[in-house]
Amino acid sequence: MRPFAFGALTALATLVLDQASKLGLLFLADLPVREPVVLAPFAQLIVVWNRGVSYGLFQQDSALGRWILVGVSLVASVALGVWMARAGSRWLAGSLGLIVGGAIGNAIDRAAYGAVFDFVHLHAGGWSWYVFNVADAGIVFGVVGLVYDGLVLERRRDLATRGPT
Repeated sequence: MRPFAFGALTALATLVLDQASKLGLLFLADLPVREPVVLAPFAQLIVVWNRGVSYGLFQQDSALGRWILVGVSLVASVALGVWMARAGSRWLAGSLGLIVGGAIGNAIDRAAYGAVFDFVHLHAGGWSWYVFNVADAGIVFGVVGLVYDGLVLERRRDLATRGPT
């Protein structure tokens, strides 16, 4: 499978899993009424409506702010899609696909609800991680993949083409 096709498939899978989990928890499982749902001593499902970006930064309570964030997400997705089309490896294209799928998933939430639906809460003792969703996890894993590609795989590709110095 060519890198772009792999990246596009990864983006689509991330988007579908994200939206299916959100719709299922909101409308089938009725999480807003049943929360918290304890999954394990360290994990629960709760409802958080995030009007900002990652980690709740840049909270936007106005319609203008909401649509600016939707627009930024879509512009970023297009730019990353162009990069994905030029990617020379499935690893790079897949990493970009995770980010694109996650960004579009969260943009859909903002457009539909005015905020992003976050629901996974991890915690242990006094420690608590921010509440996130499938799209957020895709974005984080995609960024980790980009860093790995840039720091490790790129060096390996350089060594393979030039040989050790």
